[in-house]
Amino acid sequence: MTDHPVRVLVADDQEIVRTGLRLILDAQPGIEVVGEAADGRQAIALAQRLRPDVCLLDIRMPGTDGVEATRALAGPSVEDPLAVVVITTFDLDEYVYAALQAGARGFLLKDAGPTLLAQAVHAAASGDALIAPSVTARLLGAFANAGPASPPAQPLDPLTDREEQILLTVARGRTNGEIADDLHISLSTVKTHVASLMTKIDARNRVEIAIWAFATGRVTHGSEPVGPRRRPRRRR
Repeated sequence: MTDHPVRVLVADDQEIVRTGLRLILDAQPGIEVVGEAADGRQAIALAQRLRPDVCLLDIRMPGTDGVEATRALAGPSVEDPLAVVVITTFDLDEYVYAALQAGARGFLLKDAGPTLLAQAVHAAASGDALIAPSVTARLLGAFANAGPASPPAQPLDPLTDREEQILLTVARGRTNGEIADDLHISLSTVKTHVASLMTKIDARNRVEIAIWAFATGRVTHGSEPVGPRRRPRRRR
C-alpha cells in the first residue's frame, strides 16, 4: 500500500455524472479526485498537467471522445503513459474494444457500484487491470460474431501448464486477487504469470488475452473456457 492516496482525474460530459463519480471516489479510502474534465480534449490537457495516477474517462464525449483521449494519454506511441480506465453506460458499446486497443487499462459500466469502481481505480494505479466479467464475455461474443481473419499464431515459447490455467481464469474475467484465491497461489505469482503470458502471446491487456484464448480454441463462445491441449492430471 502507498502512503499517499491514488490521484484520479474524472472526465465525463455530464456534470451530474462527474459530481457523482467525485463523491463516490472521494468517499473511498485511499482515493482522491484531483481534477474534472467535460470532454476528451480538456481531459488530455489536464491529465498532462496534473499527471494523476489514474484517468477515469467516459467513452462517449463530444469532440475528442474517450478513445482519442485514451490514445493520447496511454497509446503505444506515448513515452510516459498514464493509467486509463474507461467507463460507459453501454455494455455493448462499439468503442469499448477500440479504447482497450488504444491503451486503456480497465473497463467499467457506470452501474458498477462504489466497490467495483474503487477496485478498478486501485488496480489501475498498481499496474493491474480490472474488466468486468460480463464485459469480457460480451467482447468475446462480438469477436465470435465477427470471426477472426485467421487463427493467431501459437507462441514460439509454449505456455506452461500454469500459464494455461491463468489464461483461462483471465478469460473468465477473474481479477488477479480472485485468481490467486482460485489457484491457491500468491498475488505476486499471479502477476508474474500474467506478465509472462502477455509477453508470450503479444497481448497488451486482459481483453486481448481473452480474445486470444477464444481464437485459439481454448474458450468457446457460450461455454466455459476449455483447454484442449491440457494434459490430464495424474491422481495419487
